[in-house]
Amino acid sequence: MHPHIQILLRCIELEEKEQLQRFSLDQQHTLRSLKAEGLALHPIIVTRKTFGYADYPEISFKLNFPPEANMFRDGAAIECFIAGEEPVKGVLLSLDGKNGEFRLFAPDFPDWIEDDGVGIKLSPDTRTTSIMKKVLNELENDKPLFKLFERLHDNTTKTSGDPLLKNTSLSFRNRQLNESQQQAVAAITQNEQITIVHGPPGTGKTTTLIEAIIHLINNGEKVLVSAPSNTAVDNIAKGLLQQGVKLLRVGNASKADEAIFAHTPEGRLANSKQQKEIKQLKQRAEEFRKMALKYKRSFGKAEREQRQLLFKEVKNIRLEIKKLQAYNEEKLFKEADVIAGTPIGLYDAGIDRVHFQTLVLDEAGQCIEPLAWCIFPLAEKIVLAGDHWQLPPTVLSYEAAKLGFNISILEVAIKTVDPVFLLNTQYRMKEVIAGFSSNYFYNNELLSPAHLRNTGTHITFIDTAGSGNHEEHGADGSSLQNKGELAIVQKLFETESIDPLKTAFISPYAGQVAAAKELFPKQLRISTIDSFQGQEKENIILSLVRSNDDGEIGFLKDYRRMNVAITRAKEQLFIIGDSATIGADVFYNAFLTYIEKYGVYRTVWEFEL
Repeated sequence: MHPHIQILLRCIELEEKEQLQRFSLDQQHTLRSLKAEGLALHPIIVTRKTFGYADYPEISFKLNFPPEANMFRDGAAIECFIAGEEPVKGVLLSLDGKNGEFRLFAPDFPDWIEDDGVGIKLSPDTRTTSIMKKVLNELENDKPLFKLFERLHDNTTKTSGDPLLKNTSLSFRNRQLNESQQQAVAAITQNEQITIVHGPPGTGKTTTLIEAIIHLINNGEKVLVSAPSNTAVDNIAKGLLQQGVKLLRVGNASKADEAIFAHTPEGRLANSKQQKEIKQLKQRAEEFRKMALKYKRSFGKAEREQRQLLFKEVKNIRLEIKKLQAYNEEKLFKEADVIAGTPIGLYDAGIDRVHFQTLVLDEAGQCIEPLAWCIFPLAEKIVLAGDHWQLPPTVLSYEAAKLGFNISILEVAIKTVDPVFLLNTQYRMKEVIAGFSSNYFYNNELLSPAHLRNTGTHITFIDTAGSGNHEEHGADGSSLQNKGELAIVQKLFETESIDPLKTAFISPYAGQVAAAKELFPKQLRISTIDSFQGQEKENIILSLVRSNDDGEIGFLKDYRRMNVAITRAKEQLFIIGDSATIGADVFYNAFLTYIEKYGVYRTVWEFEL
């Protein structure tokens, strides 16, 4: 077996082991510590119960406070629990602020679901890991695919992915595309095996991909669109639907908004003859369930057997519903020009019998390599789009990360595929805000159009050095916070005319975010940097937190996190930090020098704290 496949399989095992340890609720891991680490939401308030997809129980809930829960991504494996009862496995469908929804893999709602003290916690995603293992173990049997694998891992040469562009006379539907975007579209239409589109923040990557996909369809291709998160899939799906593309969105449909739901298999089958059959089957399942629920918690052997038989019937009906849905979906797969979903959503959809010419994997910089190999076999040609200078995929196991498990498929490919098509003009932020990132991460190649030229002060560093505003651990002893920096933020709101509705407060540390939520107005968006990737606001206030005598900066060392943080603001970027702590680091030293030259440098002493 190829040594790198062995490494990836080892990483999956390490990650599984870490998930098992981190997510368990026992003497070592109390509910309090799980909540502090953002691995449990508790208590939840159930607001609605329904039977949804394939007749599984679905629960809408709300929380008393917006959690800092960037680990709770849609599609995450969860367990619903209450003290003293057996937890029930399920999947998170969505979490937006204080409101969320999850599906349980059970014949019915647990009796205790509306009692006080119900919560949900993350659980090991054994389904995804087993799929990734299976795919990697079979990789060498698929000769063309394995050849691509070897090519991506041959670091001795950087081979040209495709010949440089032939003269192209594409007529672009979107007349607004700049030259680098047009080049990328042409490259995608001429792609013969693998093409990379590198899209730094605000450079119109989605716009470019939509234009390219429309050209592929017009050339008679059937296209697969994927991204590691449902949000990213929906983002590109909405853009394609607005252009009138025949799209089918597979996977997590229950939380799709109306615009997209109409283009899911469930949405497409609504009001059809098949849907009426499914409805009748669901009613039958409901009758069996009611009969089974006559037997409550305490009952004898005969009742238990009767209850099990009835639930077995419910299970059989579910299988029948799934078969009916699969039969109808086959027809929908044939009709669609584009099928979109997350890698696991596409893998599960049973589309391996459908022939696709091109796979477009967006946010490829957030996609771990084994997930990509789950869908690479589905198409002849591959397009990877994303930015490897933003945050890498989240990996829990330190050992697995050391072995390279958090190296995305984009990072892997960018080392050996040439040419890479850079989108070189950003349309989000004032030139001075984009300037440092352009300098440090993008070889000074990131341009800003004339209307984003600087018109005043757009970037400010507030230095807390020497003020004694040191970092400290939060009350739960976990993540760091810095009260002095929060006091400065309050002063900023008092002294500068900053509109909270147009502003976001971000920090690398969940502890600082939790403390900020206690202090600041509800209309202010408050988030960790990791959760805010892909978003933007007029004004950003960034609290760096680290302030100590040893120059320790922890995971501020991942400069990609900083790249995300400083490229979210459109008009004003305020950074609060301790220059004495961060200044010894080469990156932050360069950043402080940049601000002294092009921005405003203020000290804590200007603020009466």
